[in-house]
Amino acid sequence: MKTNSNLRSLRLLSTTASTFLIALFAYLSPATAASLVDSGANAHFEQIKQINAGLLNVGYAEEGPANGRAVILLHGWPYDINSFAQTSKLLADKGYHVFVPYLRGYGTTKFLSTSTFRNGQQAAFALDIIAFMDALRIKSAIIGGFDWGARTADIIAALWPERCEALVSVSGYLIGSQQANKAPLPPAAELAWWYQYYFATERGRLGYAANTNAFDKLIWQTASPQWHFDDTTYQQSAKAFTNPDHVAIVIHNYRWRLGLANGETKYDALEKKLATAPVITVPTVTLEGDANGAAHPQPSAYASKFTGKYSHHTLTGGIGHNLPQEAPQAFADAIIEAGSFTK
Repeated sequence: MKTNSNLRSLRLLSTTASTFLIALFAYLSPATAASLVDSGANAHFEQIKQINAGLLNVGYAEEGPANGRAVILLHGWPYDINSFAQTSKLLADKGYHVFVPYLRGYGTTKFLSTSTFRNGQQAAFALDIIAFMDALRIKSAIIGGFDWGARTADIIAALWPERCEALVSVSGYLIGSQQANKAPLPPAAELAWWYQYYFATERGRLGYAANTNAFDKLIWQTASPQWHFDDTTYQQSAKAFTNPDHVAIVIHNYRWRLGLANGETKYDALEKKLATAPVITVPTVTLEGDANGAAHPQPSAYASKFTGKYSHHTLTGGIGHNLPQEAPQAFADAIIEAGSFTK
């Protein structure tokens, strides 16, 4: 009798829970209800738009109301726009108008001319985003990014502060120069840059071209050692690395940093300004993960580079290099916080 009583209690509890969930899903919006079923680990953008901007035909995702406050989110290497899929939805639900472009050499972003030099230097990426904003008639935006995207966002904030309402930068101040990169680092720091030296060789170029998918997956694993992403999540982003210009852009980016490849003279004036390590005056939030396995500066090393309203957050819980995808709510919160500094 006791067993039957327990079974009846379990059935009643199950029925009550089911009734509650049905009522809850009827009340919630479809997007919110879906998030209760799917944790969002495999979230990705379904629709990609294209627009001619400067030297490129840029592929980008767009979410949120057209009259919302503009936000531009920038990915790094070896990642893509899907790093921001969950963050974008969170911000769109808050009324922000979010744009997430593929950088040159990724996804559906293509050069308009076959004769254009496949340049990976830092100034070129920044001008790409300025051209993207011009094409979409975005006067200014809150700009956030990580890795290459953080560097690009930092440059825009430093050189064109009128275009950057507020800034969110993972790993802080990442503006560099060929001159600064000539200085050798301590052995442990040099070890973290192993792939940079690999790419400096012809063997490295050929190896990356032949093994792009496996190489980039290895970087995901080492840069975020506590992030247990599944193969579906990785493959959604890996599609972006099949871009015909991807290898050329990546190799040139790292060779240019070490002074092993020339940039273009049309960017010389900008690079000269960046070599002075200009301060960033726009309101800024910097973020870091407590398990970032990629080479990165300590927050104390760059705090003084942000002279406007500023805050920093180090996220705990095993958050690695791909911070927006590993901690989307925290990144969305940082965008909202940075934007609030201007009010």
